[in-house]
Amino acid sequence: MAITMTETAATRVQNFIKNRGKGVGLRLSVKTSGCSGMAYSIEFADQQDDDDLTFVSYGVNLLVDQKSLAYLDGTELDFAREGLNEGFKFNNPNVKDSCGCGESFSV
Repeated sequence: MAITMTETAATRVQNFIKNRGKGVGLRLSVKTSGCSGMAYSIEFADQQDDDDLTFVSYGVNLLVDQKSLAYLDGTELDFAREGLNEGFKFNNPNVKDSCGCGESFSV
């Protein structure tokens, strides 16, 4: 079981944490939401919780709770620019279907 990120995403996260002045990594999880059932949640983590699983990729800690890991296992987090838009992109091999707006998915 593993979650990784691209070097581009890691560099972006490291810069964000440096600009924030604090943080131990990035917390990834899933929540029930949207028309397809599940949605990604991503936030900076200022501390590691006891139940967090930690994956290190390019020097960045990715913190994931056990419940979310079942949906995120094998996922690669990327950072992409498309035209005027930029943001993190989840490359998740577990996704079977996603909604038209791209905000939610099902496994």
